[in-house]
Amino acid sequence: MTELVATTTGLFPLPDWAKSELADLKGHQKDDLVSGDEPPAVVDQYDRARSEVVARQQEAGLDRIVEGQLRWDDILAHPLAVAENVETRGIVRYYDNNNFYREPVVTGDLSPTGDLAADLEAADVPAEELQAVIPGPYTLADLATDDHYGEEFLDAITEFLVGEVEQFPEHATLLVLEPSLVEEPPGDGADERASEAIDRVVGASAAESVVYPFYGALSEKMHAHLLDADVDAVGYDFVTDHEDNLYNINEYGTTDSVALGFLEGQNTNVESPDLLRQRVEWVEENTPAATFERAYVLPNTETFYLPTERFEAKLDALGALTRPEEVEA
Repeated sequence: MTELVATTTGLFPLPDWAKSELADLKGHQKDDLVSGDEPPAVVDQYDRARSEVVARQQEAGLDRIVEGQLRWDDILAHPLAVAENVETRGIVRYYDNNNFYREPVVTGDLSPTGDLAADLEAADVPAEELQAVIPGPYTLADLATDDHYGEEFLDAITEFLVGEVEQFPEHATLLVLEPSLVEEPPGDGADERASEAIDRVVGASAAESVVYPFYGALSEKMHAHLLDADVDAVGYDFVTDHEDNLYNINEYGTTDSVALGFLEGQNTNVESPDLLRQRVEWVEENTPAATFERAYVLPNTETFYLPTERFEAKLDALGALTRPEEVEA
């Protein structure tokens, strides 16, 4: 029987109180800060908010806990936006939705900042529960602009992320978010290089690795190349595109473990635990050749889009998915 692991994609919505207080502290605009430059009052507020979202995940009974990525104003571009030799310039639309981020323009050699590791340390989550969240190398390169490296840009981004991951505290899962593999798919040759870049990044961690593309399904060729990487679990956004994701699994196989995006990260309707179980069973029934050792069940996208109340209700649904006895009691 497949082991179910309830978790999230991270990038949580700020608690309601934090939105107004941080806006006041930042002067109602996003500061152009490098890592560690936030004023102490801002750091304190983020620490308080992080503690709240960690406690709320634990209360919901999630199997893997993230630190929440509440500081990621620039969403998945955040690791570059706080790095040296990176200028944040114009406001850019974040994929095909109504969210925006500052465009990170790389103007010189990149060096790891330790910013992500510091947030993970501050979360104070036991290593066996901690899930680290990072943008994948292809996605981070896609969201950025290169004014320095040229053809070696993806390699440079990859080494930058490797350096960040190597500083992480001990963690159970490394979740690599790769929406650009779907939204801006790499062409011939580039798809293989993207897979190799992912392989290098996950190799920097001893944790179980989950690579999660979303906003649709991978092309057949990209899916096949991703399976060549040394990844423990590949993810599938079944909310956005269940037919093509199912086809990829049945036609090309998949990893022994998988991540299943079954909870809508951009919709305020709250799924019941029973519905989530039915969706997992549907995948198992419709992939007769596959036997999954473990299935990470998570939202299909980041969750910062959601109102706090609905976001927390979705956490409860995920937690109840793997702890049904607590609901029945």
